[in-house]
Amino acid sequence: MEHAWDNMSMPVTEAIVLTAAQARVLGALMEKEATTPDYYPLSLNGLINACNQRSNREPVMNLDEDDVRQALRGLENKGLAGRARSSEGRVMKYEHWMGEAYNLSRAEAALVYVLLLRGPQTPGELRGRTERMHPFDELADVLAGLQKLMERTPPLAAVLPRQPGTKEPHYAHLLSGPVESITFAPAETAAQGGSSDLSERIAQLEGTVTELQQELAALRQKIDSLTV
Repeated sequence: MEHAWDNMSMPVTEAIVLTAAQARVLGALMEKEATTPDYYPLSLNGLINACNQRSNREPVMNLDEDDVRQALRGLENKGLAGRARSSEGRVMKYEHWMGEAYNLSRAEAALVYVLLLRGPQTPGELRGRTERMHPFDELADVLAGLQKLMERTPPLAAVLPRQPGTKEPHYAHLLSGPVESITFAPAETAAQGGSSDLSERIAQLEGTVTELQQELAALRQKIDSLTV
C-alpha cells in the first residue's frame, strides 16, 4: 500500500492553500516536536488537545475528532503530515513532514510554526515566542529568517501593510493563501509591555503540564488494557 510519505523526498515547488484546521494541525505537530520531543509523534487525542490549547493559540479553536482526521487526510495528500513512519504499539501516532517538504532550517521552522499557531506577528513577538525551539540572539536574526521565507519559491511568508497605530510591521505565513491585513486590539497590544515574557513562560508551562497529563492518561489506558 502506497502512502504519502513514499514520495516525501520530492520538495514542494507549488503554492498550497491550507484550511484553518489543516494549518492548526500542522502548527501543533511542529510545535510539539520542538518543545516536547519525548511525547512526539502525537496520538490522535494528544493532537486534538494540542490543537485546542487555550495558551499559545490565536484564535483558540475547538476542533473535534472528525475535524482533525479530515485535516490530517488533507495534509497527507499534500505530503505535509500524516501517520508516523516509526509509530509502534496499538495507538496510531502522527507527525509532520515539513522538513522534507521544504528543507527548512531550524530557525525557519520555528518561525513557520509560530506563525501557523498565532497568526500575523511582529519580529519582536516572533523572537519571544520561538525561544523554546530556536533562540534568536538578535532581532536582525529574526528578520533574516523571515527574509529567507519570503524569498522562497513559492514564498512561505510576507510582510503585511503597516496598520494605523502600529510601530512594527507584522509578518504572516502564506500556507493558507495571501493575507491582506490584520485586526487587533490596540489596548491589548499596548498592555503587553514588560509582562509579555512572563505571560509567555506561564503559557508554556501550562502547555507542558497539559502534555504530561495527556501522556499519563494514555499510559494508564495501556496498563489497564494489559491487565484485563
